[in-house]
Amino acid sequence: MVNQTASCPRPAYPRPDFVREKWINLNGEWEFDEDFGRTGRERGLPDAASFPQRITVPFCRESRLSGLEHKDFCDAVWYRKEITVPANWRVDGRHVILHIGACDYHTEVYINGKSVGTHIGGMNAFCFDITKALSDGEVQTITICATDLLREGGQCGGKQSLLYGSHGCHYTRTTGIWQTVWMECVPASYLHSMKVYPSISDQKVTLQINTFGADGSVVRAQAYYQGRAVGAAAAVVEGNCATMEMKLDELHLWEVGCGRLYDLELTLGNEEDGERDLVKSYFGMRSIACHKGILHLNGKPVFQRLVLDQGFYPDGIWTAPTDEDLKADVDRSMAVGFNGARLHQKVFEPRFLYECDRAGYIVWGEHGNWGMDISEPKAFRAILPDWLEIVQRDFNHPSIIGWCPLNETDYDQDTELVRMLAAMTRALDPTRLFIETSGWAHVAGVTDIVDIHNYDQDPESFRAFFAPMTEGKDVCIHRNYYGKPTFVSEYGGIRWAPGKEGWGYGDAPKSIPELLERFRALTDVLLDHPMIGGLCYTQLTDVEQEVNGIYTYDRREKFPAEVLKEILSRKAACEE
Repeated sequence: MVNQTASCPRPAYPRPDFVREKWINLNGEWEFDEDFGRTGRERGLPDAASFPQRITVPFCRESRLSGLEHKDFCDAVWYRKEITVPANWRVDGRHVILHIGACDYHTEVYINGKSVGTHIGGMNAFCFDITKALSDGEVQTITICATDLLREGGQCGGKQSLLYGSHGCHYTRTTGIWQTVWMECVPASYLHSMKVYPSISDQKVTLQINTFGADGSVVRAQAYYQGRAVGAAAAVVEGNCATMEMKLDELHLWEVGCGRLYDLELTLGNEEDGERDLVKSYFGMRSIACHKGILHLNGKPVFQRLVLDQGFYPDGIWTAPTDEDLKADVDRSMAVGFNGARLHQKVFEPRFLYECDRAGYIVWGEHGNWGMDISEPKAFRAILPDWLEIVQRDFNHPSIIGWCPLNETDYDQDTELVRMLAAMTRALDPTRLFIETSGWAHVAGVTDIVDIHNYDQDPESFRAFFAPMTEGKDVCIHRNYYGKPTFVSEYGGIRWAPGKEGWGYGDAPKSIPELLERFRALTDVLLDHPMIGGLCYTQLTDVEQEVNGIYTYDRREKFPAEVLKEILSRKAACEE
């Protein structure tokens, strides 16, 4: 990993599961302008010689790390940067690809004043082939416009506040670029993407590889475990696809707490002619199943001891200041006894998922669309294309054990989008669990797991709520919907911030011992219930004015980690 510097924050390659050597990180200082009236195109900003402000990418304008900390609404923002494309990237036939890790919300990219593409969606990666837009000279100009109309209700914003300030469980907004911007050089025929399907029963992986311009070429794959070659395969590209099965000489299971990862190299073309495309990746060998609503990993029941993680940072908002901060959040969670997280109302970046993969830390992938009425036609455009891109991007991360595109939708909302999301998600990824909408009203026959949100702070009434399930009876999940939830995907949320105003659930305890006793009693209800296979405590850290975290917003310990770990770590009834 390259050491972070002031001129290039977040310097590491952004996609650890698809790494190339020829790349340039474009983070750092960019020229910047705010376009409150969305008149930038009329004023000629795509061709402007300079912009008046400066911003540090990849941090959003609202963050301190951006150098601006401008928190009021702004309909559009503009970025400009002059770059040099290496001469050996400009060889005939090679492609220069510009990548943006995420930009909120509608993005248009210009190279030397010429538009090269647009993207809709604020939480997912996208890229454009900019080769034909490059000029003959050494210096090239990249201009990016991001339009963010959060208050108009036609886009997904997660927990971003619709008011000027933060309030309740709504926080500081993110406008524009918030993940790494980079370029890479690829040959005329190159590897575009892949999917890895592990099979532990057959001790093999199936690789589905997509290419560009490589029909008839041979793709070769080589797997390693801790440096030892353990498998190889090859296949001919037909159209733009190649599929191969690779038998493994050694089987090492990816398990909770043990992220045993295989290294993988994919090669397209020949080294002799200088046009070989080499991509380095990795994979984990594990199986996922659901029996009576309980997660089974590698054939064994696993109680999901999860924490709600919203991925906010005091200095970077949606963007972690460093890679070390990403790893540290996983370490903090595991230190107090959680074995995974519900990644809530935000699409977390691949480098965070990489840390989860390495740690054996199980997570649910979500979209950030809370509050959107899914009955509205505009919800289809706002959610569906972005969600499909997300599932494609993160398919290969073994830490993701399930998908959940929606959160707390009402029972009387239209189910057409719900069923479409379910069908398309399962078509793209038949290997993982699926919850169509977390917490409230499920659509009959769609979800793999019935889940519930319950913030009752009284352990006795909390226990009484779930008791009828042991007698075969349903419990009321949301208004008039009844079922037998096996995953309490939000509970707790105990408020603790002595001497400080703050938002949380229920009455705050008067002391840490009282808080720990409440935490123990609520958690024991779920661990002891024979039909419940998972919990998710709200939440890992405080976020701005919401003060129900296990840690403070700046990641300081609030409660003794050893006590929390002792409470969470004992065997659950479903694991007996």
